[in-house]
Amino acid sequence: MFSKEIQDLAISVIASLNAQEKLIITVESCTGGLVAAALTSISGSSSVVYGGFVTYANEAKNQMAGVPMALIEEYGAVSEQVAIAMAKGALANTSADIAISVTGIAGPTGGTKEKPIGLVHFALAMGDNIYHSKELFGIDKSREPIREASVLRALKMVMDIL
Repeated sequence: MFSKEIQDLAISVIASLNAQEKLIITVESCTGGLVAAALTSISGSSSVVYGGFVTYANEAKNQMAGVPMALIEEYGAVSEQVAIAMAKGALANTSADIAISVTGIAGPTGGTKEKPIGLVHFALAMGDNIYHSKELFGIDKSREPIREASVLRALKMVMDIL
């Protein structure tokens, strides 16, 4: 289901989480739960994966991750501010130690000049620390390659912090 690169990275993330006795939660929009799926495809993940929220609709971002609707209305669902709020909200409302969020435009529709197809924001919350990353995977890519690249980037972000 996942590329060897994603599988290998997921194995490393699970091993690092186990070694540090940390729990992770995912909060995903454009990836639709694929980050959680990559992590849970690894044997032993149940000891470190708290769970995941698929917050595709703006209302889900609000209700499940506590993202204020005013923030979504001001900056848009695909923004640094919303990605950070997604991660912070998941961390605040669960017993997880780390939250990784992903929100973006996977296409093939939905892009604008300001927010083109392939634009993805990532945020990681751990304790009081918040990390953000923005990627533009390219308007020439189709939906699945953008989602796959997003999963890979999210896992790399977690691994970099661990």
